[in-house]
Amino acid sequence: MIDHIDHVVLTTRDREGCIRFYRDTLGMKLEAFGEGRTALKFGNQKINVHDWGREFEPRAHVAAPGTLDLCFIASVPLDEVMRRLAAAGVKIVEGPVMKTGATGPIRSVYVRDPDLNLVEISVSA
Repeated sequence: MIDHIDHVVLTTRDREGCIRFYRDTLGMKLEAFGEGRTALKFGNQKINVHDWGREFEPRAHVAAPGTLDLCFIASVPLDEVMRRLAAAGVKIVEGPVMKTGATGPIRSVYVRDPDLNLVEISVSA
């Protein structure tokens, strides 16, 4: 019945910091849509960005910064991911470590975005 993720919604208390992290550090494309809405696109998916306290309806029952745990599959080797994170001053909180992804073994590093969401960046192992 379900094939893939279309989008997720991220609630931020720091819109500019959020955009810098996902666009500049992780390489996502910033897109404006609808009535003043913002999304960060990558591949065939996107993250819709909501400002904390000014979320669009309908929304999660308790929409709050720092409540997401995301896993992205990188299009470049993990060593390159780690170099890009270091260049951006983003601290790796764990990894590289072996994990189990949706389609099999993955090798991952974990970081936190400006809202302290846990972001796992992985490559197929």
